Amino acid sequence: MSVLVNLNLSPQESCDDDVIRHEAIRLAKASNDQVSNFRIIKRSIDARQRSIRVNLCVELLYNDEAVPRIEPFHARNVTNSPEVIIVGAGPAGLFAGLRLIELGFRPVIFERGKDVSSRKKDVAQLCRAQIVDPNSNYCFGEGGAGTFSDGKLFTRSKKRGDNDRILELFCLHGANNNILYEAHPHLGTDKLPNIISSIRESIIASGGVVYFNKKIDDFVIRDSKIEGVVSGSEIYKGIAVILATGHSSREIFDLCRTRGIDTEFKSFAMGVRVEHPQEHIDMLRYHGSSRGEYLPAASYNVVKQVDGRGVYSFCMCPGGFIVPSATIQEGVVVNGMSPSKRNSVFANSGIVVELRYEDMPNRNKYGSFAGLEFQKQLENMAWEHSDRTQMAPAQRLADFVYGKESRSLPKVSYIPGVTSSPLHKWLPEGIGERLRAGFRLFDTSMRGFVTNEASILGVESRTSSPIRILRDSDTLEHVSIENLYPCGEGSGYAGGIVSSAVDGTRVAEEIAKKYKG
Repeated sequence: MSVLVNLNLSPQESCDDDVIRHEAIRLAKASNDQVSNFRIIKRSIDARQRSIRVNLCVELLYNDEAVPRIEPFHARNVTNSPEVIIVGAGPAGLFAGLRLIELGFRPVIFERGKDVSSRKKDVAQLCRAQIVDPNSNYCFGEGGAGTFSDGKLFTRSKKRGDNDRILELFCLHGANNNILYEAHPHLGTDKLPNIISSIRESIIASGGVVYFNKKIDDFVIRDSKIEGVVSGSEIYKGIAVILATGHSSREIFDLCRTRGIDTEFKSFAMGVRVEHPQEHIDMLRYHGSSRGEYLPAASYNVVKQVDGRGVYSFCMCPGGFIVPSATIQEGVVVNGMSPSKRNSVFANSGIVVELRYEDMPNRNKYGSFAGLEFQKQLENMAWEHSDRTQMAPAQRLADFVYGKESRSLPKVSYIPGVTSSPLHKWLPEGIGERLRAGFRLFDTSMRGFVTNEASILGVESRTSSPIRILRDSDTLEHVSIENLYPCGEGSGYAGGIVSSAVDGTRVAEEIAKKYKG
């Protein structure tokens, strides 16, 4: 027997298990002897009032009942099972691999980049020497773009799959169990590499295969049916091919174009990354008070409408860093990440503008690829305005909003460095003017948000894929190529780690349904 109790505690009380147990028993009108254990089901911070509170949903377990254990990963030996090719070792590809094993199929994963350990060296080289390895960087390599960019696990999507099971699998592979109940669960970029390695080890231990440094050069297609992939001079065949390449795999998009694989333009967003001192955000969100030892680094989430387009925060990283996320030397791309403790003195967030097909200046020329080409152009503009380096063009936030050039810049977390640049002049009007108006609106709800203590860095351009690879909504198979399964964020069907992992799981289940039937 168990009972659920909702508690409203101070931040200090919420960190004390004895207080939580005592208050839950009191509200449930139970006796201490009746309760054998308890567990937290949900935890969230309510900072709307000056007196900040923490809401907890607690399950009390009666009569020696134990805390339920996480259902284990159902490993089986799939060495001699039918093979499914997976292109990409990000969350969609890895979780598709795990689910295929549980269903009795052998995943064969191809990753263009390196394993997560080797990848760290290339990321360090990018930060310090500003040399971009086009196959191993913040976007490409084991774990995908999420491995070195924060590891937030929050998703608003509840319709497409079992989000809770994804979190459980993360825990089984080394994540802290608090991700099961935090309102905004977060792994941390310092923890993710070991978790990703553990998932790969589970796949290999069950008979799956993971290839690194294997870029896909072509598809093997015959009579509108995909039979495998080509990497270098080798052909690999399987009963199905899952495309789980992430939002930055432009060569795969080009391959789809040349091979006549149906795609469409997908709305996406671009803008800048803004960075404040974390203490400044704490003061804004915690009503003028420092957070102390019992509250986390404060975050924010803002959405406004400007001239018919959404202007909003994206991938907010409290206590985090801004990192270089370009995949070619001739472009500058910025992104954000946070370590698990979120203990940096900086807070950063993408602030981006929604873009639609009619906003694309080159839509008549490029059709469904117009967003991709516009993305390339903006990244190249940022590179030109940073003296053709991986330094980021930057401007003080208030100067940007009020149209002034910045003669100096505050200290920032971005290791390659920044160069002062008048972003208000060269950002495309549909983006720059909406950003300036959006920042003014943000300042009305968070008074003091627009300040010259903050900087903006350009450009935040890889929020999501600008292309969708078309698939049937029921079978998840491509609309015209049999046995091809577009999947995850890169194919246009997810928006983050959890939703990508869920989509990979669903695709694995559809393949199993087709072939076991």
